[in-house]
Amino acid sequence: MLRKLYDWVIRLSEHRHAPAALFGVAVAESSFFPLPPDLMLVPMVLADRLKAWRYAILTTIGSVIGGLIGYYIGAVLFETVGKPIVEFYGLTEKLDVFFENYKLYGAVIVFVAGFTPVPYKVFTIASGVAGLSLPVFLLASLVSRGARFFIVAGLLYFFGVPIRAFIEKYLGLLTVLFTLILVGGFVAIKYLF
Repeated sequence: MLRKLYDWVIRLSEHRHAPAALFGVAVAESSFFPLPPDLMLVPMVLADRLKAWRYAILTTIGSVIGGLIGYYIGAVLFETVGKPIVEFYGLTEKLDVFFENYKLYGAVIVFVAGFTPVPYKVFTIASGVAGLSLPVFLLASLVSRGARFFIVAGLLYFFGVPIRAFIEKYLGLLTVLFTLILVGGFVAIKYLF
């Protein structure tokens, strides 16, 4: 099933309505869809590098709107819609830990989830269930999702096709390392100052 979805998303990136489809995939991915919008963003930027920043903005806005939908699913529709999504990712048993951590580190969790290749939709839904402050959620989502999509678009804009294989192979690892450094910095600041 995922392979069919993947092929469908790739075909969408070549369609004349690809920007609208990119926006739609970004919205859906942040709330329920299993594939990341990067799958469309990468070939679209490579096809027209002058539109890299436009596509990054479009993807970011769509992703944040999708995050709001995920937040709403968690806050209002968790039992009927949110729970099956969380179950799909096998994270039902970890929800209690999520909620405890959200009370302490909500903004950091959303930021990390938005920047890394983890299923962001689980965190948008959990944010709604946990009642994370909506302005905090929006700011963390905007910064992290924007950083992620602008980095991908920027690398493709400046380096073109040769960087595509590098992104596809190492983006997950690099974002995890960057996130660990970032979180380590926050921890160091907390304990040093």
